[in-house]
Amino acid sequence: INPQRAQFNYQMSCQGCHAPDGSGANAVPRMRDQVGIFLASGAGREYLVRVPGSAVSALSDADLAEVLNWIVQEFAGASVTVPFEPYTPQEVGALRQHPLNEVMAYRAQLLADIASAK
Repeated sequence: INPQRAQFNYQMSCQGCHAPDGSGANAVPRMRDQVGIFLASGAGREYLVRVPGSAVSALSDADLAEVLNWIVQEFAGASVTVPFEPYTPQEVGALRQHPLNEVMAYRAQLLADIASAK
């Protein structure tokens, strides 16, 4: 991971909605100290790639994988409860072919599923 490049790509492609520190804005969810929750399930891991901001991003698969890995390193904190396997360009390329449409309802159900699995 190239942290400078990943941070630059986050700044150019993500922080407009998620804020420079990952705190989110308006209806955009907070990532700081929360994004790692999604890594506790396969569906949650996929969710981070399939949300529209990721899936339809102009970033290449490799750059998006790098940004997602950087986001986990920078923002997840103690919310990561399982060993983190970094995203690969191949994984990102396959997952982003299936972007989510009903993100709010999907996210709510996903978080409920993750919470009930604990």
